[in-house]
Amino acid sequence: MAPFTEIQIPFAVPDVDKPCFTYCKIFGNLKTTQKRPLVVVHGGPGMNHDYLLPVADLADDGVVVIFYDQFGGGRSTHLPEKNGDTSFWVEELFLTEFDNVVRHLGIQDDYNVLGQSWGGMLMGRWASRQPKGLHRLVIANSPASMELWVEAANYLLAQLPQDVQDTLNKHEDAGTTDSQEYKDAMQIFYDRHVCRIKPMPEEVAIGFRMLDEDSTVYSTMNGPSEFHITGPLQHWSMLNDAHKIAVPTLLINGLHDEARDSVVAPWFQRIPKARWFTFPNSSHMPQFEERERYVQVVQEFLYGPYSR
Repeated sequence: MAPFTEIQIPFAVPDVDKPCFTYCKIFGNLKTTQKRPLVVVHGGPGMNHDYLLPVADLADDGVVVIFYDQFGGGRSTHLPEKNGDTSFWVEELFLTEFDNVVRHLGIQDDYNVLGQSWGGMLMGRWASRQPKGLHRLVIANSPASMELWVEAANYLLAQLPQDVQDTLNKHEDAGTTDSQEYKDAMQIFYDRHVCRIKPMPEEVAIGFRMLDEDSTVYSTMNGPSEFHITGPLQHWSMLNDAHKIAVPTLLINGLHDEARDSVVAPWFQRIPKARWFTFPNSSHMPQFEERERYVQVVQEFLYGPYSR
């Protein structure tokens, strides 16, 4: 893996009267690169960048790859006192943070983006505003609407053993989704549709450990699990705005992904310059499950000739 630098980017947050920052990890040198930098935006919301580190393999070919931990998670400023505050943890906060990151790095006039899961949702919204500097976009493992996501999750849940379904339903109905029994049942879903590698890659495990330590953002915006959405994200949708994405866009999912074809298809149908690649041996994390092919597909799209 290429050398990297770590920085803390100051982030002025409304209604927060203490210094805040966004943690950023940069592979390569922005001052010497001849290639357009790539900003990688992680999912969650409330996760961290570690589980996307295979994308840094692109740095071996001279691409500067920029990761950051979104505000409220990872190694960035945490605000557990804002847990449950749905008026604070909103999409616009994270769009403002992204703008702050690219401006601080001085790349706001020319960059590519890869957003995964929630990060792809967020960057889909960003791209729909047609920012001047965005050149190409990768939306990886992301739904075009959360209503479709829930429908897909319900379909996949119905394929689980009946006792697992019963356990999940019991705790969701009782409001005891923080119980170990619920977490164990939830893991069976994750093993099938989130990451199929055993043992789980350490970079992925780090993300889940950090989320366990502080789930403020995830639990407030999303809810207790990938398939039990109780937060305001349950109403999130890009169905009316996806057609505004003007840049060439690559859509990615896995054959066993919780982001089933049904949640990706609306992106493809609406974005004028869209391509779509499904990894046949992957679920939600093809960057690990089919790492070499994943990096190749992304590299060819971002830095090769474009054709639909």
